[in-house]
Amino acid sequence: MYLNALEFLEEERDAWRPFEALVSIPDERMDVSVAGAHGWSARDLIGHLVAWQEGALATARELAVGEGSAAKARLDEEWDRRGDDMNADIAAEWRAMPLDEVRRRLATVPGELRGYLTVVPETRWLKNDDYLRFFLDETIEHYADHEADLRAVLEAAAG
Repeated sequence: MYLNALEFLEEERDAWRPFEALVSIPDERMDVSVAGAHGWSARDLIGHLVAWQEGALATARELAVGEGSAAKARLDEEWDRRGDDMNADIAAEWRAMPLDEVRRRLATVPGELRGYLTVVPETRWLKNDDYLRFFLDETIEHYADHEADLRAVLEAAAG
C-alpha cells in the first residue's frame, strides 16, 4: 500500500490537519453536546481521537526500540474484551481533564506520534501487515470515520 514511511506520514498529516481546528473552539463551547456528532462535544471528539493516538504513540515508542509492542497487545486484548466500554472510559477521563491539558495533548500528541514513526524501522510497522493495520486504524481511517463529527462540532462552535 505504501512504498515508504514518508508516504504514510504525509497522508496521515493531511488527514489530521482539519482536526487541528478544534484547538480554536472557545472554552465556553468546548463541552456543548452536538446532536450531529452523536451528542459528543468538542472535548469528547478531541479525547476520543487523541486517546487512540496515544495508544499508537505508546506502540511506536516500543517499536522504536524492539520488534514488538506490549502496548498494542494490551490494547488489542482490552478491545476484544471490552470494546466500546473503552471509549466510554476515554470520554469520562477526558471530561474530567482540565481544558489546558486537553488542548496541550491535541497540539502535541499527533506530532509526537509522527516523530516516533520516523525512527521506527519500516520492517516493524509499514511492512508488517498487523502493525500497519493498527496504525491505519488509529490514525487515517479513524479520522475519516469522524469527519462528519468534526464538521458538526465546528459548525456548532461557530453557531
